Amino acid sequence: MSEMQSEEDNGDKIYEKVCAEIETLELPLGSTLSSVYDDQPNAHQRFMEKLDTRIRNHDREIEKMCNFHHQGFVDAINELLKVRADAEKLKVQVTDTNQELQEAGKEVIAKTEETIRCRIHQRNIATVVDKLQLCLPALEMYSKLKEQMSAKRYYSALKTMDQLEHLYLPKVSQYRFCQLMGETLPKLREGIKEVSMSGLKDFLESIRKHSDKIGETAMKQAQLQKTFHVALHRQTNVAYRKPMYIINGHVSEGENGIKSESQTPEDEEPEEEVLSVQDLVDFTPVYRCLHIYTVLGDKEIFENYYRKQRRKQARLVLQPQSNMHETVEGYRKYFSQIVGFFVVEDHILHVTQGLVTGSYTTELWTMAQSKIIAALRTHSSYCTDPDLVLELKNLIVVFADTLQGYGFPVSRLFDLLYEVRDKYNETLLKKWAGLFRDIFEGDNYSPIPVANEEEYRAVIGKFPFQDPDGDKLYFPKKLPMSQSVPQIYTQVKEFIYASLKFSESLHRSSTEIDDMLRKSTNLLLTRTLSSGLQNLIKKPHIGLTELVQIIINTTHLEQACKYLEDFITNITNISPETVHTTRLYGLSTFKDARHAAEEEIYTKLNQKIDEFIQLADYDWTMSEPDGRASGYLMDLINFLRSTFQVFTNLPNNSKDHGAMSGKVAQTACMSACKHLSTSLTQMLLDSELKQISMGAIQQFNLDVIQCEVFASSDPVPGFQEDTLQLAFIDLRQLLDLFMIWDWSTYLADYGQPNSKYLRVNPSTALILLEKMKDMSKKNNIFAQFRKNDRDRQKLIDTVVKQLRSLVNGMSQHS
Repeated sequence: MSEMQSEEDNGDKIYEKVCAEIETLELPLGSTLSSVYDDQPNAHQRFMEKLDTRIRNHDREIEKMCNFHHQGFVDAINELLKVRADAEKLKVQVTDTNQELQEAGKEVIAKTEETIRCRIHQRNIATVVDKLQLCLPALEMYSKLKEQMSAKRYYSALKTMDQLEHLYLPKVSQYRFCQLMGETLPKLREGIKEVSMSGLKDFLESIRKHSDKIGETAMKQAQLQKTFHVALHRQTNVAYRKPMYIINGHVSEGENGIKSESQTPEDEEPEEEVLSVQDLVDFTPVYRCLHIYTVLGDKEIFENYYRKQRRKQARLVLQPQSNMHETVEGYRKYFSQIVGFFVVEDHILHVTQGLVTGSYTTELWTMAQSKIIAALRTHSSYCTDPDLVLELKNLIVVFADTLQGYGFPVSRLFDLLYEVRDKYNETLLKKWAGLFRDIFEGDNYSPIPVANEEEYRAVIGKFPFQDPDGDKLYFPKKLPMSQSVPQIYTQVKEFIYASLKFSESLHRSSTEIDDMLRKSTNLLLTRTLSSGLQNLIKKPHIGLTELVQIIINTTHLEQACKYLEDFITNITNISPETVHTTRLYGLSTFKDARHAAEEEIYTKLNQKIDEFIQLADYDWTMSEPDGRASGYLMDLINFLRSTFQVFTNLPNNSKDHGAMSGKVAQTACMSACKHLSTSLTQMLLDSELKQISMGAIQQFNLDVIQCEVFASSDPVPGFQEDTLQLAFIDLRQLLDLFMIWDWSTYLADYGQPNSKYLRVNPSTALILLEKMKDMSKKNNIFAQFRKNDRDRQKLIDTVVKQLRSLVNGMSQHS
């Protein structure tokens, strides 16, 4: 019971606690109420009972409190009712006052609202001004950009654009117009690039068209500068140890005092002002385009484009016209274009940084130099005019000097001049070959007649003739050489002058010039003049008299070679005795020509003899001779007599000339006699001649006797006794053998050194005997019963057999 009582007490405490918590209205009440529903039986009921008891207690307390304050509440209500009437009055007054106040405040409100609006406007205006002040620099810069674009100040425009993009627009990037401005800037940059590139293209096209003018001006400037230096050098009276040559034919005086023929006072013209490349070319488009592309960060693209375009232009410039070799203007324009191209490149190299480099220009020049040399080699090979080749050489020198002044290596061009010099010499040789040919054709090949001393002086003024008469002059007289000799000598000197012109402005030493002059003169003598003489000698219209005169002419020209040596020495001041000095080969040239003329004399004589021999008309079957020599042979002998008489009557102005003409006449006479003897022998031994009678032999013997008479008549003085007759000794012994019919002696003495018929060859005798044998058989068909004829025929058969045995023995022995 006690335990139950204690549990109930505990339960009451719990319920009181729960009620207290409910009174305090502390939420949440979930945990509080959950304790009411513990495992105790009738807990809910007991709680409700406890709660009702609690409520009743509180109601009693409230009732007590209301009873205590009731009177005060009633008093307060009464007082409030009293105040109610006053409150109504006050309300009316307040309403009236408010209405009056509202009426009075309407104007104030309007003014206030207007003031507020003004303040808002003022604040907005201040804000706009602030924003405009912020945007104004950007707008000003954009306006400046537009002005610069209109004025085509693109480089300044790019700087303005850069400031606008990086400094001003970022501050006002929130505005739409600024965004639009920012979007137009790349387009403007591209427009500037296009405009600048268009200007560059126009510039490239312009310098391509005017490169020849630029080059011509640069070359003229180089010439004037060089001429100025030479003139300055002269004014300082510097001693010249060797000739100095300058451009355009002006040759400075050497120690020998010789000047070029082209250097005359009339050649000195007043100097004209020469413009520089900067005066002729406006490089602004290049600078502008380079700066623009540099600012835009595309400098490398611009450099590559510029170099590519210039390489293309270089190829066009280096491609010569197909007819360039025809005129000097073609070469001048070609060189001017190239000089103009590289002058522009050199200027670009020195005034810009990196647009072109030294290695680029060197590579371009190396390529160009190879093409130039190849083109000049090709086109110069077509040149046939030495004056044009000389002009080409002068242009090459000016061209090389000009580019060398700009720092380009030109050694290969000066090496090319050696080839051009060879070509110049070739054209000179061809020209002089024509001159020599005209001289030969115009010569009368007779001694030069001089009527008085004036004519004599005129001849020796052109040719160093050594008169054997010395100071004893008598007129009229004839000089031994023909008129072609002084003309040829003069032309050789002119050739030397022409060769010397090529050395002008080449800065060669006197030794080199001397060597060049001697070599070219040797070529003239050994090739051109020698060939001309050889061709002249072979011409059909040149007769024996002309050939003899040619021999005399070559002798005088040979003697004049030493004067040509002295002539070259006076020009170059190089002694012929100097080591390695080339000697003139004129001696051998004229000796060869003289020998050729002599051989031609012998050949023409022999040909003339052959022509007479062809007129021979022997009756090889005649029984008896005519008793006189053949007409053709007498004509032949008369021709030989007259010919050798002409040789003998040639003018012998000196012992040398007399000996020379006499020797030629003697050799020609001996050659003619030998050829005549050989031709007559061959006539007897001709294979087409089948039969020969004794009468024909006797007639033939009459002709040979006339030949021997001619030989013994001393047709050309100077022969020893019987020398010419030896030319017919073979034929004479052969005819004697048959005429005497001395076969026993011939066969008995054959092979003996003192044989009477030593020069009769068995084979020759056999051929002729067989021809007579056949003739005897034909004539003795009906006379075979005569004893003498039979004996003669037997003798012939016997001799034939013995001759055949001799011939067979000779062949076996050989």
